[in-house]
Amino acid sequence: MHTIDLDMKELTKVEGAASLHLRVRKGKVEKVEFAITEYKRFYTQAMQGKNVIAVPQLLARICGTCSNAHLLCSIEACEHALDITPTEQTLLLRKLTMYGLNIRDHALHLYLFVLPDIYGKDAFLDFDENDPEQHQHLHDGFQIKEAGNLLALLISGRSVHAPYPTIGGFTKYPDPKEIPNVLAKLKAARPAALRLVDTFVKAPFHFDRQTNFMALVPKDDAFGYLDGCITTGKGDCIEEQHYREHLERVVLPYSQALGYRHKQEPYMVGALARINLNKDKLHPITRGTLGGVLQRFPSTDIYDNNLAQAVEVLHCMDHAVELLENTTITPEPIIKNPARDAVGIGVVEAPRGTLYHKVVVEPSGKIKEGEIVVPTGQNQLNMEEDIGTLVGQLLPEATKETIQFEIEKLIRAYDPCMSCASHFLKVNWDEGGA
Repeated sequence: MHTIDLDMKELTKVEGAASLHLRVRKGKVEKVEFAITEYKRFYTQAMQGKNVIAVPQLLARICGTCSNAHLLCSIEACEHALDITPTEQTLLLRKLTMYGLNIRDHALHLYLFVLPDIYGKDAFLDFDENDPEQHQHLHDGFQIKEAGNLLALLISGRSVHAPYPTIGGFTKYPDPKEIPNVLAKLKAARPAALRLVDTFVKAPFHFDRQTNFMALVPKDDAFGYLDGCITTGKGDCIEEQHYREHLERVVLPYSQALGYRHKQEPYMVGALARINLNKDKLHPITRGTLGGVLQRFPSTDIYDNNLAQAVEVLHCMDHAVELLENTTITPEPIIKNPARDAVGIGVVEAPRGTLYHKVVVEPSGKIKEGEIVVPTGQNQLNMEEDIGTLVGQLLPEATKETIQFEIEKLIRAYDPCMSCASHFLKVNWDEGGA
């Protein structure tokens, strides 16, 4: 029977730093500790005393990968505190900003981090250009990513740390002469997005688990990332301002991050949760094109999170094309209101799941305090349970290398804010007596 102490000191494809400790005694998994070791970066302390107008751009620096999601979530929180209602055009531009983010971010994750597993490669750039299928993936990955980058550049000024979105509106508006080029890039990349969906429909990896899913579900008929009701697979509908009453914080002494439960149970956020709860709201062209693919949802296969991300890439392209073709964008004045004693809540769907920002504003316009709850922290307990179950299924026959690789793949399926390192984890194995 296996007796193992597995210490993963560094998870280098995670935004920040993380580690994992696994203890197996007599073939039974006794402990799984997935620790986010640089999660707490004191942004909630640093924002105290800052002017409310400056806070969104400061908080966008939490993450380069998801910076525009943090930016828009913080803007929403500050607008609620200042009693500002953005215009319909501002909301449309923010929607397009999120579409650019999701196209780029999902492509980065799926092509650079996940696809090599399917082809038995260490890295995306190891793909064989002389193999037609692998050559196509190389071309597709950069084509989709370029389309997302250009959409974000057009609408918000940059693909990361966008300078144009601000409290009450936008500081600069798209150049109409650039819209045809972005439309052409989005349309040209659509066949690549379809191939991406097909690749993950056929992906060979599966890990089924029953869990509760949670996502922001728009109250209208459109799939979106910016407003709605916080909905669970059990039928709960939580208004954004009441999120703190429903997310149960769990102190993890081995981690700098808090874990979260809902009704004393772990839950999962992210693309799989969104498609499970929202698939009927996807863009009509997307639904019509994908047909039977969407019958796979709702799914309890964690690896279908990657398929859901590919589906979202197609949705974002289809809706962005419709909006750009049918909207005339004109400059508007930024809406400004005086500061007051107030609490503002912002909730958006970042690429990796539901993101929460809270600000408490004083009449001086200074931030008294705030809170940020990110998707990876919410998925942490779910990931720990899954890793324990996975290792239990692999023992006793699996080799150390197999166990490590399967853990890597499962964590990648969750997409926990990975960065572009060349190896996902380095494992130091220690085996001892019972």
